[in-house]
Amino acid sequence: MPSSPTFPSHTMAGNKERRKGPGSAGGSSSHTCLWSMGTTASAAPQPVSEASPLESVHGNGMADSRQSLSMSPFQTVSIHNNKAKSIITNKVAPVVITYNCRQEFQIHDEILKTNYKVGRISDALPEHYLVQGEFFMVQDVYSKADVLNTTGSCGAPNFRQVRGSYPLYGMGQPSLNGFKRVLQRLQALGHQVIFFCVREEPVVFLHKDDDFVPYTPRRKENLHENLHGLEKEELVEKLELTIRKELHDFAKLNEDVFYVYNDIEHFKDEPQKVSIASEEDIHVTEEVYKRPVFTMPAYRLYHRLPLPMEGAPLEEDFDAFVSILRESPSLSLGHHGGSRPPPALLFSCQVGVGRTNLAMILGTLVMNRLRGDSQPHIEEDAAANLCSEMHNIKEAIYENKRKLEGIGEDYQIQGSSTKDYFLNRTMQSLERYFYLIVFNAYLREQYPLAFVSNFSQWMCSHAWLYRLLARMDLSELSAPAELVTRGARCLAPDVLSTVKEMKAANFRRVPKMPIYGMAQPTSEATGAVLAHLTDEKRKHGHVLWVNLQEELVLEGNGQILTPREPSCPDQHIPIPSSDPELIEDFDKLLEAMKTSLAEDSHSAFVFNCSNGKGRTTTAMVVSVLTLWHFNGFPEFGDDEFVSVPDAKYTKGEFEVVMQLVRLLPDGHRMKREVDMALDSVSETMTPMHYHLREIIICTYRQIKSGKTEKESQQLLLRSLQYLERYIYLILFNTYLHLEKKDSWQRSFTLWMEQVAARAGVYDILNQLGFSEFENPRDTPLSRLRRRWQQQNIHSLPFRGEFI
Repeated sequence: MPSSPTFPSHTMAGNKERRKGPGSAGGSSSHTCLWSMGTTASAAPQPVSEASPLESVHGNGMADSRQSLSMSPFQTVSIHNNKAKSIITNKVAPVVITYNCRQEFQIHDEILKTNYKVGRISDALPEHYLVQGEFFMVQDVYSKADVLNTTGSCGAPNFRQVRGSYPLYGMGQPSLNGFKRVLQRLQALGHQVIFFCVREEPVVFLHKDDDFVPYTPRRKENLHENLHGLEKEELVEKLELTIRKELHDFAKLNEDVFYVYNDIEHFKDEPQKVSIASEEDIHVTEEVYKRPVFTMPAYRLYHRLPLPMEGAPLEEDFDAFVSILRESPSLSLGHHGGSRPPPALLFSCQVGVGRTNLAMILGTLVMNRLRGDSQPHIEEDAAANLCSEMHNIKEAIYENKRKLEGIGEDYQIQGSSTKDYFLNRTMQSLERYFYLIVFNAYLREQYPLAFVSNFSQWMCSHAWLYRLLARMDLSELSAPAELVTRGARCLAPDVLSTVKEMKAANFRRVPKMPIYGMAQPTSEATGAVLAHLTDEKRKHGHVLWVNLQEELVLEGNGQILTPREPSCPDQHIPIPSSDPELIEDFDKLLEAMKTSLAEDSHSAFVFNCSNGKGRTTTAMVVSVLTLWHFNGFPEFGDDEFVSVPDAKYTKGEFEVVMQLVRLLPDGHRMKREVDMALDSVSETMTPMHYHLREIIICTYRQIKSGKTEKESQQLLLRSLQYLERYIYLILFNTYLHLEKKDSWQRSFTLWMEQVAARAGVYDILNQLGFSEFENPRDTPLSRLRRRWQQQNIHSLPFRGEFI
């Protein structure tokens, strides 16, 4: 036999290239030749393997989820088609030559490099390859899900039109042929169709008879649920293409067969074999929904608009929907001035209930704007009712609330609190309804303006809505008296050692200013402080005392008491309030100080919270800035050089802060004055180790030492809250400067909405983070919505009624 040639690299590029071997013209030979790129063929006979498909790849019958095809160079493996084949692999390109060296096959290199895994659902079922190393492919929609029984008659489960005359339709997931039948039905009704797939999970369609049937990857632990909450950056379309390639590769390794599941209730005759000869036997969502555009003139557009299973869509989801409206002439105002009807909007999720229902309500609100004054405007309540055949969003709120309040003693299900589960469901359904109301207000304003602002921008200019949203998690406590009588005593550590002299813990004064702070005082301490402020030395004739506590405070036997949960003695219980005016501490404080100074220019200002630390210090800084604007700013010295670790950040020079400084008029001065106020307030607080600016980086640095993911997230949230508070102080100082000429007639809240928002301040706050160390876009807490929601979430057990 002649020596084996070495093939150049370009001849090895094919996936399954076939050509005659060097011994094709000679006589028969019983051995198999093995070649590999950069090597010569072995002249020695090789063993023939008759192993089972999986054993031939793995060598032995190992347990579930085993890694496969991870082979070292020159390892010999049998290919499982009951024919004598062998390969030698190396780091370049493996080659197989069989049948007297007459045929050569190149094995796709990516198959060999990928660590494919196998697994089984139970010991009684066979093992097979797993998608993405962990998922089983399950038929997407089971027959019982078609409550309206429309698959046979219409082509899709739960196909329906909204009540009334609007051309709005919803359905569950159809097969390819079923989707075409739905389009034909709408076309026969004279509709031009715009279709929205609102699924966020990957779906692939496998060839079955003359149709393509939808299947989805699911986890072994819960075969009834699809994959949700996927990262937005990982486009679902890209994931579907990856899954298709995997399925094709798996089939090639198993005689063009892959295993799927149709019956996950009883597993009768499962798993099922599906033939996959090529990638054309697998369709992805885009192919199923886009290709009919070429053959059906009435089918105009397809859009994938992923919506969440629970809760409200994200702002960017609304933006995507608005972008579709903006770019679709048939959905613009003025386009339907004559008798031409609007297009039909068709929405689909898995079974056509939750997400489809949400999308149909959005469509109803849009259609209402399109119809203009031709009929009375339909608001969100009416829209929800029109779309309630399968799911009533308002009833879902009340049902979850009823179940939540009906639970007596809490109990655990699979490690989770039942009350927490239903509280979360109540919050999600309420949030969804909240956002429908808000989106309708957005449409009312922006539709006539052709959407000059997208929804995210509009929300940032109405940031008070986020504060309302953050106040949703409220319960009216109905608890036994023991919750108060046995509550933990509120003894704030007297770090500044002032109780002996002033009777109040952590009592202090801003140097050379009539501004004071302390922890929650008793009645005796209150008298002592007032006597101190009005004595012959200080002679304050007018004192404004501001209590910054959110929690209930009682005094008994000379001690301060607050109700506390026995399981959470260190966490205060805030008093629920629905007063929207409480959203900004700043306006009320400024107005109160203006009134006091008008009566007496030598007024004293006293602040307290539970421990005299966080809230008290913030209010003292606000007061310092306000008094400086009334009485004039002191002379500031040059910045001192600080040579300590993180000096740049202890000075507040974070990238996001400097971005704001560049935006604001005379921004460096605005920041410097706030820094001087912070330093003045903190001058007498050294033993407390608490500086409103320096604590930002100190808290952020603690994230790495968090013992759990929850603890790390809490530290991240706290550091972002400190950073946000610092930014608000700079903004408030800017407001004081710019509005001083009008004696601050316009409130800070209104100034933020009318001036700062237009300048882009909320765009900064809506991507708040430490960009020096991480990408804020990777942190959900960088968003106003998530951050402000989290600051009002407590780990206290639910009691009483959800209000």
